[in-house]
Amino acid sequence: MVKRRSDVVSALMIGLLLGVVDVGAQQSAVSSAVEVKQGVEGEVEAAPERAAVSATTADQAVPPDAELQDDIERLQEVAPAVVEALPEVATRNSNESTATAEASMGARVATPSVLDFVGPPALDPIALPGSPDFVGPPQLTSFEILGETVAPGDRKLLRWSVSQTFAGGDTVVSVNVVHGVRPGPVLCMAAAIHGDEINGVEIVRRVLNGVDASVLSGTVVGVPIVNLFGFSRNSRYLPDRRDLNRYFPGSLRGSIASRIAYSFFSQIVQHCDAVVDFHTGSFDRANLPQVRADLRLPEVLRFARGFGALPVLHSSGSRGMLRVAATQSGIPAVTFEVGAPGTLEKREIDLSVDALEILLHHMGLVPEGPAEQEPQAVFYESRWVRANAGGMLIADVELGQRVVKGQRLGMVVDPIKNVEHEILSPLYGRVIGKAKNQVVLPGYAAFHIGEETSAEQASDAAAAGLLEEVGEEDTEAVEQRDAEYGY
Repeated sequence: MVKRRSDVVSALMIGLLLGVVDVGAQQSAVSSAVEVKQGVEGEVEAAPERAAVSATTADQAVPPDAELQDDIERLQEVAPAVVEALPEVATRNSNESTATAEASMGARVATPSVLDFVGPPALDPIALPGSPDFVGPPQLTSFEILGETVAPGDRKLLRWSVSQTFAGGDTVVSVNVVHGVRPGPVLCMAAAIHGDEINGVEIVRRVLNGVDASVLSGTVVGVPIVNLFGFSRNSRYLPDRRDLNRYFPGSLRGSIASRIAYSFFSQIVQHCDAVVDFHTGSFDRANLPQVRADLRLPEVLRFARGFGALPVLHSSGSRGMLRVAATQSGIPAVTFEVGAPGTLEKREIDLSVDALEILLHHMGLVPEGPAEQEPQAVFYESRWVRANAGGMLIADVELGQRVVKGQRLGMVVDPIKNVEHEILSPLYGRVIGKAKNQVVLPGYAAFHIGEETSAEQASDAAAAGLLEEVGEEDTEAVEQRDAEYGY
């Protein structure tokens, strides 16, 4: 019986230390203890049979329980008022201690089988993770990709064998994987599908290096240079002049572009839950940092809204694009456009890194992210404005600048006749892309104007099926035609 009382005192001690029993509520505990003592005395008087049985051992004194005394002394330090009110049973004779202790225990502490028990639930025996009896949060397993295993909380630099060189050797591309310590989504970041678009290479590098696996919930897969052939020659294309971003998801028995696309898509993309594909403007054009996405797809719309204040352009995309193939496979994907080809632009890169860190937080991969500076702008219609004469293109507006209908965007100057041909905006909007000042021919796409709306309006329009397939479809067609003619 003394042992049972010692257990109760120890439980009370643990409750006080863990906050289950509030020290500030000692007064109520004192009142309960006094009531317990009175109940004990009444119980003794009402149980003569029990007292008679106990009297047979009256001459046998029970020595104080040293363990119980230690417990009471520790409790005295935490809550002295509660201890003073407890019935004194530790040093009584057995005839008194047995009856009183049983009554006291019955009055003060009900066993878990009693219906009126009040207190924390009893703990089940501990079971190890993986056991059928284990109760707790899901345990993260290792991540497998490219035939390699990445343990939770680890990062690895893997090798993706793309193709063969002219000499028959393997062409190997580096793939960076950061695997977190908690379950979560798998995000893929891909850059330099066009080999001369290098802003994305630096963005992927910085974002990956900034990810801490010890706080990551999920996995980040980064491929800074997908088109190693083009990157090594500062060329948009593969050696056979094919555009890799027109061959996804690819084929195992097609052209070199189709085979590389198939390998990348099957071995990497299909292991991920979302994709960000980094690009820049092409052929001496620059793009305002922006996300291009098919906003008619609810999952893609939600994904595209996770980049903070970054503008979003609605675009269904072209057949063979990585993001189109990914969304058709059920993987939300966007194109992230930033800056111009063949150069590293620090301001645009800094802004894009912030947008990606906001995305990581939005997806639940990391606990914190940069503060969003302004509401997100969504552009669901856009138009390229072309030069109507040949000559030297000189722009009047900058990327990101808002323009009104009829405003002069720039001019084309005839260097021989000294004639200026104005280029006017056909709509209200914002400059989201523009050509660099250069020599142009008639029909050259000079300024890309986006017509602005809110994210809510875009979402409603997408739900109602009102968004048309505009934007990047026309833009890419222009760039593709220009590429064929060497512009």
